[in-house]
Amino acid sequence: MEVLRDPLGNDEPPRGAICTIGNFDGVHLGHQELLRLVVERAGELDATAAAMTFDPHPLKLIQPRQAPRLLTTLDQRLQLLERHGAQACLVLPFTHRLARMPAEKFVRQVLVERLCIRELFVGSSFHFGADREGSIDLLAAMGRDLGFDAHAVPPVQLEGEPVSSTRVRRLVAHGDVEGAWKLLGRPLFIDGQVYHGERLGRRLGFPTLNTAIENELYPAHGVYVTAVHIPSFGRTFPAVTNIGVRPTVYEKYRTTVESHLLDFTADVYREKVRVFFFSRLREEKVFSSTMALVAQIRRDVEAARLWNLQHDLEELELILP
Repeated sequence: MEVLRDPLGNDEPPRGAICTIGNFDGVHLGHQELLRLVVERAGELDATAAAMTFDPHPLKLIQPRQAPRLLTTLDQRLQLLERHGAQACLVLPFTHRLARMPAEKFVRQVLVERLCIRELFVGSSFHFGADREGSIDLLAAMGRDLGFDAHAVPPVQLEGEPVSSTRVRRLVAHGDVEGAWKLLGRPLFIDGQVYHGERLGRRLGFPTLNTAIENELYPAHGVYVTAVHIPSFGRTFPAVTNIGVRPTVYEKYRTTVESHLLDFTADVYREKVRVFFFSRLREEKVFSSTMALVAQIRRDVEAARLWNLQHDLEELELILP
């Protein structure tokens, strides 16, 4: 996939593309439906299937206190957009100048003069431009005059509610990684670099990989059935991951993300890994002693082994870095 990070400046974007526009945080089932329609139509017209997104998220500039913690980093978003068929991605730097641009000016200068789009697919509630004045109605009306077609795509419904990034974030924040999996169409994952911890897990008999997470949003404190992809080994290993502050050992401690890989003890410090979340085993809690903690960790490991006996990692939709 061609990635253009300065499509309004020095980069030369594809002209005459079939395009979709959005933040695409998580690239969930609703986003995937947009991309499916774009790719299908681009194939019919022998055109480029393009996605336009923004960096940073507009709310981080306009209303930073209300900006959501995002499910995906920009690199993860680009990887997922490519996986679902985008042939080009236009990353628009979201600046104050772009935020103040009237919707009609955006259509004329960006979509028509710069990109010369042939067709545009957006969600039915899509708004854009200064004060969010632009809508699908404006796109359709201007498209008729300026030579492109605009299509409104209704939201994908799952369990009686629209699939949205907000809904996925809410599930993740509450630790419901299985619910998030349904809306994403894949297991939730986070990326980060392994760093030297205090070797507490090793002393307890369960060595862990401590990971400095790149993602803004990760699951609520608790213990999860996971898998960790280690690029240097070219493999994804079943694991148990604890997110929390380790209250049995420390009174006040920063949040850590540490994974015990089943039957794996190699040194991979400073390596970037990807952690996939499958199921939540329990909340984080305080134990009466380290012996009680160790006994619970053993039960967590056995639960993870049982989960992996029932699910083949190779058959899951794991998106590798």
